[in-house]
Amino acid sequence: MQHPNNKRIDAGLLGKIVLARFLELPLRAIDRLVTQAESSTGFAVLRPWVTVGQLQGAQVAHDVVARPQTGTPQTQTSPVLGKIHEVNQDLIFLYHSDSYAREYRFDEEGVNLLMSKPDFPAELAGILRRLRLINTRNRLTHALMQAVLASQAAYLRSGQALALLPLTQAEISARLRSESNLVVVADPGRISRLVRVLSIALPNGEVKPLGGLFPKPRQVHCHFVDHVIKREKAWMLQGVLREPLTDEAIAAILELEYGIRLLRRTVANIRHDLAIPDCRSRSQRMNYLAATEGFSALLPLTSHALRTAVPAQPGVYEIRAALGSPVSVAKEGWLEKSAPPGPHSIVYIGSTGDLRKRLGDHLRGNSDNELLYNHLADGAARVRFRLISEGWRWAERDLYRVFCETFGTPPLCNRMSP
Repeated sequence: MQHPNNKRIDAGLLGKIVLARFLELPLRAIDRLVTQAESSTGFAVLRPWVTVGQLQGAQVAHDVVARPQTGTPQTQTSPVLGKIHEVNQDLIFLYHSDSYAREYRFDEEGVNLLMSKPDFPAELAGILRRLRLINTRNRLTHALMQAVLASQAAYLRSGQALALLPLTQAEISARLRSESNLVVVADPGRISRLVRVLSIALPNGEVKPLGGLFPKPRQVHCHFVDHVIKREKAWMLQGVLREPLTDEAIAAILELEYGIRLLRRTVANIRHDLAIPDCRSRSQRMNYLAATEGFSALLPLTSHALRTAVPAQPGVYEIRAALGSPVSVAKEGWLEKSAPPGPHSIVYIGSTGDLRKRLGDHLRGNSDNELLYNHLADGAARVRFRLISEGWRWAERDLYRVFCETFGTPPLCNRMSP
């Protein structure tokens, strides 16, 4: 909101914008801001009115290392927020840095009196604002983690995708606003900004983007359809099945065994999303599902995911992009139907000696494949991969061949066969 006679932004709106951007900062930036603030001369001036503490109920795993030159201990910073532990059948969350659980307590009367002085330095006002932003972010993060521990306990204990419950960010927002004594407004937009930059470690050590703990019902149904089709292989080997399951049969199993009611058409759509062929194609000796066995779970193709979940090792990979061709692609006459159907179509298959670097090149448009970059530009692309120490180029050729056999066409952005 702007005042009619000038271009100054309303103070309340400006504060919301600043907070929104602060919530999107990566963890290392937060740790750096906390360190800089607490080591500044301005902070020393404010110490009579500011107490450094820790969020109530928060616990920190102190991996102590020596601070360079000084030799004094410090907590090891980490791009992962923390790790979940199970203690006496209870789940607890241990933060990886004191900065992530930091809370500053103010003598508000003294601070207000100090700020009312005409010669109050602007530098101190800036430090106070930064400390309050750190408080707001850490309080919201801590409340969010406690809600996640309660809501997804079965999945967090087991790490099994079938234990994951549908949970939207809007539902968590409503729960935090109604159940917690959180002084911050936990609206879905703020939660969304936090979730997209945070990752946590499960009890088994596996690192997961926090956003993965907020699946929509459709995403949960994908796990179950995938699970049934994977069981199909074992049933055929055991002689329980003579041929692969139809979509109608899959729907019947889901309702009978898991209480999930899906239409046959919904099962077919999910199967397409997962790049799983129909029952007729699956009856062939080799298909794309079998060729991609052992691949990682789908990850968002973002800089954060590349840093935290993709190793700098050789392997083969598959990139999926959202439906709807970019304008530049449409002008060239490419049709989306040339990729397998589904909300996320497989548009590229590749291999490399360094997955993290190569995928980063694709993401930044440095791989000399403008068509692929156009499909990644909206930030909705996903990737999965399999590590292969030797012969990864041959693995790519096999995967590419099976893809063409299964879907009758090469991936949209592969300009030539490998």
